[in-house]
Amino acid sequence: MATTRVVIIGAVALGPKTACRIKRLRPDFHVTMVDQDEYISYGGCGIPYYISGDVSDVSELMSTSFHMLRNPQFFEKAKGVKVLTRTRAESIDRKAKTVRIRDLNTGQEDDLPYDYLVLATGSVANRPPIPGLDHPRVTSVSNLHEAVAVKEKIAQGEVDKAVIVGAGAIGCEMAEALSDLWGVETALVEIAPQVLPGVLDTSLARMVRKHLEEHDVAVHLGETVREVAAPAEGDGPLVVRTDHRELEADLVITAVGVRPSGELARNAGLAVSPRGGILVNQRLQTSDPFIYAGGDCIEVMHQITGRHFHFPQGSLANRQGRVIGTNICGGSARFPGSVGTFAVKIFDLAVATAGLTRKAAREEGFDPLFVLLVQADRAHFYPTQDLMYLAAVVDRRTRRVLGIQGVSHNGDALVGRVNAVAAIMAARGTVEDLSNLEVAYSPPFASAMDIVNALGNTAENTLDGLNRPLDPEVFEDLFFHGQDDRILCLDVRGPQNAAPFVARFGDRWINIPQETLEERLDQVPRDKQLVLICNSGVRSYEALLQLRKAGITNALNLQGGVAAIKKSGIVDLSGE
Repeated sequence: MATTRVVIIGAVALGPKTACRIKRLRPDFHVTMVDQDEYISYGGCGIPYYISGDVSDVSELMSTSFHMLRNPQFFEKAKGVKVLTRTRAESIDRKAKTVRIRDLNTGQEDDLPYDYLVLATGSVANRPPIPGLDHPRVTSVSNLHEAVAVKEKIAQGEVDKAVIVGAGAIGCEMAEALSDLWGVETALVEIAPQVLPGVLDTSLARMVRKHLEEHDVAVHLGETVREVAAPAEGDGPLVVRTDHRELEADLVITAVGVRPSGELARNAGLAVSPRGGILVNQRLQTSDPFIYAGGDCIEVMHQITGRHFHFPQGSLANRQGRVIGTNICGGSARFPGSVGTFAVKIFDLAVATAGLTRKAAREEGFDPLFVLLVQADRAHFYPTQDLMYLAAVVDRRTRRVLGIQGVSHNGDALVGRVNAVAAIMAARGTVEDLSNLEVAYSPPFASAMDIVNALGNTAENTLDGLNRPLDPEVFEDLFFHGQDDRILCLDVRGPQNAAPFVARFGDRWINIPQETLEERLDQVPRDKQLVLICNSGVRSYEALLQLRKAGITNALNLQGGVAAIKKSGIVDLSGE
């Protein structure tokens, strides 16, 4: 009986995982990986940390947890997988079941036969149509070659100023990598009106922007790069021209996203999306049942919207590799899709999300409610507790949880919560499920009423009409930029906390502590639009109920309280 031949095109994340899974289940299968690069099986998500110096040597990104280098010899000797590097897959003949390959060193071409083919062709960095991007000091950081080149330039003292085009995850990570250790004067330019567009809603995105600026990163939002101009003579700085300003740079990094590399599949007649992503079923088969695909080159089913979307993540690639390997060996594994769980570290601030933002939910036809909560991530009396800023997006009609997002300095605590809520969303969970989510309790790890439960409770109260929330950015527009002098802040904190605000804003900011509110109702203006404010939004909610009981219904509750507007830079009384 002939040996089953499996050919895998791509050897970074999905390819090696698939190969190893196959050889563990069926050691008799002949598995060959083909990759056009000499670097294989590396952690691409670690590139910013290599450039920053947190990862000292590039080989660490290609090593196993027991410090063996994942090179072709490792795969052939330890895993029984043949690896052809510097070899490009040129085309697929589905009828003959062969792949035409070309050796990039010699130019020699050959046909590689397969019984099963796996496409792990990854993604390619987007290249915006901006004049000057072909200059040698302009680069992306989408592979190890670019990463090594960037780090060498910085280490040799050739970079004093850098401009990063794009304030998504990679752009923000690279801003930290350049400025934190190397002291490079760094500017971020983003065409959208916020950092991390499509990932965070405005309230939390403003907190991230403020954090970047506090670490000396210049952030320019709502700006389009028009040109990268070379120096008039010699080795002077480049000039990045936007529609608002000119920025000098010794290095320009483009970080404007990636797109799936589906050209090989399309040319072979396989089904691809309009965006170029290879379409697969839950078994990760393409439109040809003998060809599988996974990783960054495919589109997966979004478990909230039911639509295909591109979500390039190394974690997904590894899970999908196991599914593909199992199915090629005769199993029936399935990949159900994703809710888009995501995390990033920006200096000492963690950002984590899953599901939809409010804007995305609205575009998908939901009726979204955005709920923001600020609470300690551990018991309030425990020494290492810190505030967590956590928000949920829920559908008003069905009460379904559509999204979770947060920022926190205790990153593990935040990511743990977001991961738990992601599982709820994949199961079409509601705000009641969020309210009752079981969380392991101990003061060093959580509050007795954990922040995710409190977030669910807040969403319930809002949907049921008990809470009337006001977003921080809407408060800013009304109080600081609006012309309506009827807006009045009622601060229900203690006098000592409220005093700096009362002193600054005068009769527009009054203080009545919540515990004295019922006996001082005659001091509450009836002809004003009241904004109730406390440190986090909890005491102000109690005040809202007290006022409603007294027949005073002209009040809104500032979501996240003073903590949120300070964190986002809306109010800064640090010098007072």
